[in-house]
Amino acid sequence: QVQLVESGGGLVQTGGSLRLSCAASGPTFSSSAMAWFRRAAGKGRMFVAAISWSGGSTGYGDSVKGRFTISRDSAKNMVYLEMNSLQSEDTAVYYCAGRPTFYSTAYYTQDHEYHYWGQGTQVTVSS
Repeated sequence: QVQLVESGGGLVQTGGSLRLSCAASGPTFSSSAMAWFRRAAGKGRMFVAAISWSGGSTGYGDSVKGRFTISRDSAKNMVYLEMNSLQSEDTAVYYCAGRPTFYSTAYYTQDHEYHYWGQGTQVTVSS
């Protein structure tokens, strides 16, 4: 079992930056693919970014490519989402998710493929 706790959300102006953090605990984190999803008000959960267990493979949703960067520090059991050039459309609750992949290089872009979820952190981008 892996427990995830997000932090780093808040209010930021258009064009600004934020870094979200996800603290993980549990024996399978180091062999898990990790991801960030988001849910805007009145909308479904949307894929943002994912990273393989080693950090060697990453993927991004089309709307965040070139602006967001996912990374992990397995020594600290942490996953990060660096968000730059934030726009009002990025306003949402951001969730960290994980799935054991037992050292496969895979990552996943569908929310139903993830086993563990954090409680979410709100990001609000204002003009």
